[in-house]
Amino acid sequence: MSKTAEKFRSISPAEFFYRNKEIAGFSNPARALYQTVRELVENALDATDAHGILPDIQVVIERDPNKPIVYRVSVKDNGIGIPPQYVPDAFGRVLFSSKYVLRQTRGMFGLGAKMVVLYSQITVGEPIEVVTSPINSRRIYAFKLLIDVRENKPIVLYRASWRKESDWHGTYVKVAVEGDWGRSKSKILEYIQRTAIITPYANIYFKDPEGRVRIYRRVTTKIPPPPRETKPHPHGIDLEMLKLMIKSSDASTLQEFLEKEFQGIGKVTAGRFLRSIGLDPSRSLASLTRKDIERLAEALRSYKDFRPPRADHLSPIGSEIIKIGLSAILKPEFVDAVTRKPAVYGGHAFIVEVGIAYGGAIQPSDSPILLRFANKIPLLYDERSDVAWKVVSENIDWGYYGIQFPAPLAVLVHICSTKIPYKGVGKESIADVPVIEQEIENGVRQVARSLKSYLARKKREEEMARRVVTIIKYIPDIARSLSVFTRASEPKIPSEELEARLFEIVKSKVGVAPSIKSPRDVVISVE
Repeated sequence: MSKTAEKFRSISPAEFFYRNKEIAGFSNPARALYQTVRELVENALDATDAHGILPDIQVVIERDPNKPIVYRVSVKDNGIGIPPQYVPDAFGRVLFSSKYVLRQTRGMFGLGAKMVVLYSQITVGEPIEVVTSPINSRRIYAFKLLIDVRENKPIVLYRASWRKESDWHGTYVKVAVEGDWGRSKSKILEYIQRTAIITPYANIYFKDPEGRVRIYRRVTTKIPPPPRETKPHPHGIDLEMLKLMIKSSDASTLQEFLEKEFQGIGKVTAGRFLRSIGLDPSRSLASLTRKDIERLAEALRSYKDFRPPRADHLSPIGSEIIKIGLSAILKPEFVDAVTRKPAVYGGHAFIVEVGIAYGGAIQPSDSPILLRFANKIPLLYDERSDVAWKVVSENIDWGYYGIQFPAPLAVLVHICSTKIPYKGVGKESIADVPVIEQEIENGVRQVARSLKSYLARKKREEEMARRVVTIIKYIPDIARSLSVFTRASEPKIPSEELEARLFEIVKSKVGVAPSIKSPRDVVISVE
């Protein structure tokens, strides 16, 4: 009996993700429509604020009148634009990106827009439309593209350019995908709102398939400092990365290699480190054996005297911008935020930021409303598997900070790093890494202490106001009684006006919470 031999062949990155679209978040029509909006908006924001440009973002979702399950998503920005020679690969070659550098960006894998194009091809079969104009360019360029799945290369169906008659620069992208607005509506609206919280320096225009328009106007012109590209830190190096760096470096000696290719290593440190592991600083890179490279990689990761990683390649939002965003969208009575100092995970710097909002227009809930962000991206799915959920819902005793649920409380957690430990390619939850958990917990406790002080002060002010009102209530009766003893006429001022006058005097002397405008306000708040 003959046996058929196994057939072997390789597949391209495009074919792999074509076959496994679920791992990138395109698992069903509802999730895919949300993911399409998210990927295109992320690209638009990275093309603006990462380059110091105040974003103007337009997002439109339209339902195809002839195909009820087909939606056309378009996103327009005022960013730096894309040089025309890179447009086909930027949208038509999987794992081709400008983000493969050591600098914080919203995207990490170079998948975003390409996965949108692949999903569009799978479900609708129409090309993506791209219109772009780079900064300082005098022309506008237009393309219609598909992806050659087997070869992982772009198929350019249409290419054109024309002279620009305005000062617009940026990119406009339009794509048709199979979607489910009914099931994805809440997530998309929540995504847009949370994006407005984290980027209050942006103008965001959103039109949904029902024709409803939501506009989030810019409330500040303050923008986070753009991240700067940096060199890798030696503690974050593995063996394969070291091999690639040696192969591509133009350094001639080991000492020169360490000085040129790594951050935090100067001439003195390089020489001391190499001698401590028995390698000659003047030795040539070409002479290194496999065992030498293995020894070098292990020593780079474990050597204790390197300076900690710098954080200038990161772009934290900043406590001021977080407070502005929370105040503008949630309209709380109290808000505070903190940006923690840089910490290190796996040789990579990261920064944790925490904001807290209480009262006002926030609706009470049985647990804190958790707003999760990573590299300025709202995370909406897999909330209970995220390390921030563990901290906010399990590690923190909110009763200690004066919070009794149900309570109008929202907590924002933002982590920025070039190495976010996501639990999956979909980038929706962050792994339970002890050092990250500790930084989040310290940040939450810091802002929670601020809230506790506010609530205690508010309680004292209300108690003082209650006492003031109690005294004021009896003043008209006392005045009438005194008039009998002194044979004076009864005061002509109405009792309500007298109460108000006395309340203002007492308020100026002892201080009352700003929200209490009259004695009646105190009675209502006490009840």
